[in-house]
Amino acid sequence: MTRYFTKDHEWIDVDGDTATVGITDYAQGQLGDVVFVEVPAPGAQVKAGGEAAVVESVKAASDVYSPVSGEVTEGNAALADQPDLVNSAPEGEGWFFKLRLADPAELGGLMDADAYQAFIASL
Repeated sequence: MTRYFTKDHEWIDVDGDTATVGITDYAQGQLGDVVFVEVPAPGAQVKAGGEAAVVESVKAASDVYSPVSGEVTEGNAALADQPDLVNSAPEGEGWFFKLRLADPAELGGLMDADAYQAFIASL
């Protein structure tokens, strides 16, 4: 499994043609306490850089963008009852959705962990 990151602070774990998407620890820290999450329904088509989910915190509401294009295969239903999973486990149980990659070549435009750490250090 390989993990990539976006400049919008999403992470994506890729295993074959399936990927899991969430927001980074940095992003959840900027949001503060998450109070609501809306995830895409299975079957939804998402585009790279397009809006895919919504997260609301005590500070603001934000869109979550899909790092790559594909068909959503699963939304994290646990977030409906436990949106605070985004704060407690942003890069684990707090994932947002899974998708089937439409174009694996899109992964080439994303950052690896070292590049993402350098990116947030520059903010």
